[in-house]
Amino acid sequence: MTPPSTEIALSTSATLGLVAIAVGENYQKANQAIEAAGLTRQPGGAYAVPLTDPKAARRAASALAAHAYEHGIALVTSTRRYLGDVGTEIAAQLPGNWSAQLEIYSLPLWQDDLWCQLWEAGEIHAALQNHNVPFASVLRDGQGTELLLVERPGQSSGYLLGALTDHEKEDVLEDPTTPSTMVLPAEPDRAAALIAGTFLPLYRNAVHHRDLNTVLAALERIRGEHRRLQGMKESGHYADGVPLTGRITDALERSFTDLAWIQFRTVADLAPDLIARCDPGSSPWPGDQAAVVRLRSALADSEAAMREYTTLNDDLHQLRRLLQTHEYHHVRAEFGLSARPAIETWLADSAAFERQVRAAKPAGPTALASSSQRALTSRPVPPPAAPAPTVHR
Repeated sequence: MTPPSTEIALSTSATLGLVAIAVGENYQKANQAIEAAGLTRQPGGAYAVPLTDPKAARRAASALAAHAYEHGIALVTSTRRYLGDVGTEIAAQLPGNWSAQLEIYSLPLWQDDLWCQLWEAGEIHAALQNHNVPFASVLRDGQGTELLLVERPGQSSGYLLGALTDHEKEDVLEDPTTPSTMVLPAEPDRAAALIAGTFLPLYRNAVHHRDLNTVLAALERIRGEHRRLQGMKESGHYADGVPLTGRITDALERSFTDLAWIQFRTVADLAPDLIARCDPGSSPWPGDQAAVVRLRSALADSEAAMREYTTLNDDLHQLRRLLQTHEYHHVRAEFGLSARPAIETWLADSAAFERQVRAAKPAGPTALASSSQRALTSRPVPPPAAPAPTVHR
């Protein structure tokens, strides 16, 4: 007999009819019972039988009860509407081109997969930690934004909404940019209005600051390595006192430009959208205008290297099988050397960049997933100003 922990959750759908979802250790046996009763598998893994023919629906329901009893599977009837319908109705009322897809986590272990995707530290975080969440609806805007919609545990109605991300993130309990759970009402129209009017603006602001922090962290890594390199060159010794030779110094320079290139790619990916939102003239620091122009010009100067590296990236991975490790790093270091003037400008003007981006407001839909590099179509003409200080080599 199948353990009683395995169950079939029943709900009703305006479009599908009677919907059955198998949950538990022996969910596969439960699915076989559902299929034997005559229900049809739907995209996403749920099963359904239309209610348009009442007699056929009753026969299917009776057969399902018999097969479930035979295998020791519990039938659990939900008072809620089928979540797949709710997600679809909410998505249809959000601004833009949103869609919804039901995901089923028949085994509790599958639910754990959400931990690496959830960018959320509120009630939905606790729900996944303390409750079995057998299914969810994922809302997508087609531009990389993904939101997780689940039934609110312990309540007869209402839903929880959180954000998903493919980005590497800090501990969601510690990261100040982490979005908070939104508790949604049962009515899809009211839920959609709250998402559009409250959750998405807060979410865009969180993405804005998360991307800023990511850029600043990349620049700080470059700065730290540069200081370490400069310290060794000025002293003529490693930190442990071993003397440097000219050949070793050259190797250290290449190592630095390799690392700087890896980190600056993050800057080149995220910074264009951030700096496009900056308007120094309307900020408390109008004098940052020259720095912002220099930063934009530096990104434009590095675009050719970024495009070339993107083109060669697949080839480099293939070549890595043939190249020695130091040869592979040398190839990357050459890109870092070509972008070094741009890197130095970003290090010199990073404080102005941070001030201006923190003062700026994100507008329009912002994808939580990593955005593609946005080309700067034209380089701005800088106003008369003293040149930015450079990092001395």
